[in-house]
Amino acid sequence: MTVKTQNFPFSIALVAIISLAVLNFGYTEPTVPILGFHGIVDNQNNKQLSALVSEEMHYSKQELEKLLEHLIVNNYWFLSTQDLYDFFLTKSQAVPAEYRRKKPIMLTFDDGYKSVHTKLLPILVKLENKYGTKVKIVLFINPSRLTQKASDSKTHLSCQELRVGLQQGFYDIQSHGLNHRDLTTLTRREVINELLQARTILRRCTQDLDPQQVVASHFAYPYGAYNKQVESYVSRYYLSGYLYNDETLNYTCKNNPYQIPRLIVNYNKSPKQITKMAEAIAPVTAQACQ
Repeated sequence: MTVKTQNFPFSIALVAIISLAVLNFGYTEPTVPILGFHGIVDNQNNKQLSALVSEEMHYSKQELEKLLEHLIVNNYWFLSTQDLYDFFLTKSQAVPAEYRRKKPIMLTFDDGYKSVHTKLLPILVKLENKYGTKVKIVLFINPSRLTQKASDSKTHLSCQELRVGLQQGFYDIQSHGLNHRDLTTLTRREVINELLQARTILRRCTQDLDPQQVVASHFAYPYGAYNKQVESYVSRYYLSGYLYNDETLNYTCKNNPYQIPRLIVNYNKSPKQITKMAEAIAPVTAQACQ
């Protein structure tokens, strides 16, 4: 398996999609691209893929490092979920002066794969040492898979690993439901249990490092599946909810904080497909709000 399709690196394809998505930043219709990743695969050791998710949902470690370096050099601001909520959704706080000329972006990683910690965290440390820029990433975690010690699971993050990345300032730890179940298929009682137990376990894991209880304040719908009932329950326990729908957030418009769009990023999308997706998004973000 290779990280190139038609001799075109995926990192370049992602740069293209991001560039199109934020083309109007600083003008009349600025947007925030929110990228949705899963696990990370090392091109030099492809055999360590998780059996729990098809390999095309993972992304190349080597290509991701190139992408992150490009974003740093080109003056991007790596948002946390609370940043997005405060500065762009509710606009309850003014954007700090040092970020006003930066281009906002959010990098999210679903399902709590260990490869994010073992393969990506060292890259984040390396880039901070090189450029003096901290790349914040959002982890949407299913805590039913959360073990105590790093050695307890070969595929998913432990509480110990989450704490390390949080303490170093790289991880924004948020909820993805207790068991990664499609909430639209569950009973009221089951939905509430998925939402509350996830929040309780994540906060218990990080409580001494998170006195303001920022952890598990925001939610990503498993499979991107939601309906009005699910949204109403999420709104009781979380400040916002994230979809997985290949769209970008136009933050000059009035947005529903429980329907935050994300761009789907995976391993096997060809440059042609990614370009087509970006072109389909661009006209929407260029239109005035209705």
